[in-house]
Amino acid sequence: MNVVPAWVSYSVFRVLLFAVPLAVMLFLRIEWWLAAIAAAVIGASLSFIFLRKPREKVALGLYQARHPDTEPAHPDAVSEDAALDRADARAADADLQRERESQ
Repeated sequence: MNVVPAWVSYSVFRVLLFAVPLAVMLFLRIEWWLAAIAAAVIGASLSFIFLRKPREKVALGLYQARHPDTEPAHPDAVSEDAALDRADARAADADLQRERESQ
């Protein structure tokens, strides 16, 4: 049973792939701004190469959250449908009465 959501593990891996190269470069006394840029490029490249499956799990989870199997019912939908049905019934009754009166 996987108790950690896919987006959490993916985010942790992404942060680590940035933080570890940054820490190494700062330990080697490389300028902080140059180390940050290089760590960002390295982290992005490594995550693109090695984190394909977690990235796909996160993307699938986002897609499923955005496109559920059943469309959620709007709270007013039931009452609106009932009101439309009543209006249609009244119109049908009025038409039936007019037909009876004309005969």
